Amino acid sequence: MDIYDFKNAFLIGFFMAFMIGPVFFMLIQTSILKGARAAISFDVGVISGDITFILIAYFGSRSLLEKIKDDPRLFFIGGLVLIIYGLITYFDKQSKKEALENAKTIEVRVKSNYIKLFFKGYFLNFINIGVLAGWLGIVVVVGPTLDMNPTSIFWYFATVILGYAVTDLGKIILAKQLKSKLTPLVIYRLKRIMGIILIVCGVFLMLKGFIPNNKIEELIQ
Repeated sequence: MDIYDFKNAFLIGFFMAFMIGPVFFMLIQTSILKGARAAISFDVGVISGDITFILIAYFGSRSLLEKIKDDPRLFFIGGLVLIIYGLITYFDKQSKKEALENAKTIEVRVKSNYIKLFFKGYFLNFINIGVLAGWLGIVVVVGPTLDMNPTSIFWYFATVILGYAVTDLGKIILAKQLKSKLTPLVIYRLKRIMGIILIVCGVFLMLKGFIPNNKIEELIQ
């Protein structure tokens, strides 16, 4: 995996860490109420849920990807998944208060039990089918670009998870400051920005499937 792929993977992890939802708020809330160690335990559970989704997306689509890895329609499918996910994110009007209330309804009753916090993070993330859709879109697009090489794919997604984990660690450290700044208006705007980014990435992937790479480079320039 070259340096471009490394930066690309790290940035994907960074942006995914800022997807607004119950997990985002519960991580901040756990850090404030129970401390950094508890929040890290919770986050390890969340990341384990993401790894589970990546494995499901990869092995569930591997045979299909092997057959059509050189088919431009693959980029169309991956782009479509990202666009749908982006539209859902853009038009989601769930407020910060509602997200926290939804998170509390499935919150495991814990004090400082790190194992329970781990499973709380895992299942809170795992029940969000939208996360699986996001990972599936990434796997569908990234796999063929890495020639379905297991080693390259492993290191790519390991870098994505690294970017995600490092960003979450920053959120844990800055939890109090983040919570005070996350007004309903800010959350609304962040969701719209993330939705637009996903939609633009999806459109770009669709174009990549039907327009030669050199033509895309000319359009960008």
